[in-house]
Amino acid sequence: MPELPEVEVVRAGLERHVLGATITRVDVLHPRPVRRDVRGPDGFALALTGRRIEAACRRGKYLWLPLDNGDALLGHLGMSGQLLVQPSDAPDERHLRVRLVLEGPDEGNPFDTARPSPTQDTELRFVDQRMFGGLSVSSGGAELPPEIAHIARDPLDPEFDDDEFVRRVRRRTSGIKRQLLDQNLVSGVGNIYADEALWRSRLHGERPGERLTARQVHELLGNARAVMSDALGQGGTSFDALYVNVNGESGYFDRSLHAYGREGEPCERCGTPIRRVSFMNRSSYFCPTCQPVPRRRRRLPQALPAVD
Repeated sequence: MPELPEVEVVRAGLERHVLGATITRVDVLHPRPVRRDVRGPDGFALALTGRRIEAACRRGKYLWLPLDNGDALLGHLGMSGQLLVQPSDAPDERHLRVRLVLEGPDEGNPFDTARPSPTQDTELRFVDQRMFGGLSVSSGGAELPPEIAHIARDPLDPEFDDDEFVRRVRRRTSGIKRQLLDQNLVSGVGNIYADEALWRSRLHGERPGERLTARQVHELLGNARAVMSDALGQGGTSFDALYVNVNGESGYFDRSLHAYGREGEPCERCGTPIRRVSFMNRSSYFCPTCQPVPRRRRRLPQALPAVD
């Protein structure tokens, strides 16, 4: 599944290519990707037709395009979703689900000359093989769609509260990896970057938050930021052809991973083979030497009640 760096790469591409464009036609080619829109496919298309795209925003793994009437086009890529900017004469992708035909901004509008202006020949296409992702129109959601208001800020957000994150982590008994994946605590950190941040921090994912020091949690947060920033600089992580940016290009950060996907390969710090274990219907990768499995605390037997 695309994580924060991959989604941010897509957001930046949308910001570069579709700002100021007017949506002139919407074709819903399969109803499932718009299943969360209460208007249905026809109402979804009607709500977008004629609207101008004002910005490209992100909260965690969600994207939204604020529109000129205060609504927003809200999207999630799911497991295999792609948002592609294509010329209208480009062949339809095999798994094309929704097509938005775009017309460029008025000539009198100020526009960044470094940003390619959309034209009448431009389409924004939502392609999704597995159809776990989707699009919807968020009423009044231009500033922040209410559907995702509960999602926490991500570590790359300048308004992210480091100290509050540390306090909340250390009050919980759950394992630290489970907490990193809790989108109500911190958004955008998925399975890949959680494993990489934990490897850099020499922490096992099952280590309870309450057994971490404030310094350890701060260091882990810093490593999560660093690994996602590094991935962002390389266009994200691509293990197959499903994740691409708006131009259809893959990222290269998979070549820089230290733990994730490296089962049996030697740890780059100590040489111990990387181990894989099942975790929440997916996999966790760690070094058993650098990231020792936490010992379980013994529970003291409760005292028996006094007998008169």
